[in-house]
Amino acid sequence: MSLLHSTSSGTSIPGDLVLVGYVTGAYGLNGWVRIKPYSAEADAMLHAKTWWLDKPDLHDVEMMQSKIHGEDVVARLMGVADRNAAEALKGVTVQIRRSHFPPLADDEFYWVDLVGLAVEDRQGKHLGVVSDLMDNGAHPILRVAVPESGDPGKKPQEILIPFVDRFVKTVDQAAKKISVDWELDY
Repeated sequence: MSLLHSTSSGTSIPGDLVLVGYVTGAYGLNGWVRIKPYSAEADAMLHAKTWWLDKPDLHDVEMMQSKIHGEDVVARLMGVADRNAAEALKGVTVQIRRSHFPPLADDEFYWVDLVGLAVEDRQGKHLGVVSDLMDNGAHPILRVAVPESGDPGKKPQEILIPFVDRFVKTVDQAAKKISVDWELDY
């Protein structure tokens, strides 16, 4: 495992940190914080005992308790004793080590692993690169950035592909590509 760098206090920052959410404010009066996860599945946040917060500088904090509350996660963090301290964390991003993510089944993927993968149609034609994913409630949707046409006046294009078996045929993380049954004019 490589380390990126150290904080001003000398704490080593792991190289496998993944951005998983941000603090939206306090929860209750006893120092709990409310976190908006970037994924509908927040299991990784619930199981990681150490979180990394980005303000004032990137630093680690012990997560003492956490639970799902609606679409959010609420948590009690070491050193956050009251509502004022919790409110002061509003806007802070939360990262955890990738090694703390729960294992997945063979046909499951973490969204963070799909971002940056090339997308090809069934004939091998490059359609673009996954720039993000979104959830429409029924299933995730790949947001694919289409290569620019070279026309400086034309704004960048994006195609949206439902992440379902009907359209996504293979995901090859080793080759960094996704094969889809999709055309640019859909």
